[in-house]
Amino acid sequence: MKRELKFTVNGQDRSVTTDDQRPLLDVLREELGLCGTKLGCGEGECGACTVLVNGRAVRSCITPVAEASGVKVQTIEGLAQGATLHPVQQAFIDQQAMQCGFCVPGQIMAAVALLAEKSRPSRDEIIATMSGNICRCCNYPSILAAVEQAAQRS
Repeated sequence: MKRELKFTVNGQDRSVTTDDQRPLLDVLREELGLCGTKLGCGEGECGACTVLVNGRAVRSCITPVAEASGVKVQTIEGLAQGATLHPVQQAFIDQQAMQCGFCVPGQIMAAVALLAEKSRPSRDEIIATMSGNICRCCNYPSILAAVEQAAQRS
């Protein structure tokens, strides 16, 4: 059933009229033009579609857009402050934690959620959290180093 849904995306109030069971990912990409969030598996298993909903990491490919109604959604596009990258984004660059880059937005959003919850996570806590995000290039050592770097700066 189509209905008007209102939510805040990257600090801006937004409104869409769509099927309320449509995946949040589709609305972000197709209706709002925010294509940084990627569709990987479409089943919530790979983490490429990770965004923050009220600060909590969620898989937007399996999250009905109705669940975003009235809440704050943050995507990779909303992290930087002007030309200043978020510390996690900068750490990914510094540690060369990108190869193909497809998984990177989801990886970064998962790391941002972790560091918001726990500013100084242990290596094991980082590994446990980040293990839900798949990197098909197997760049896990650099991703781990990037999250550890960002944790040191937070």
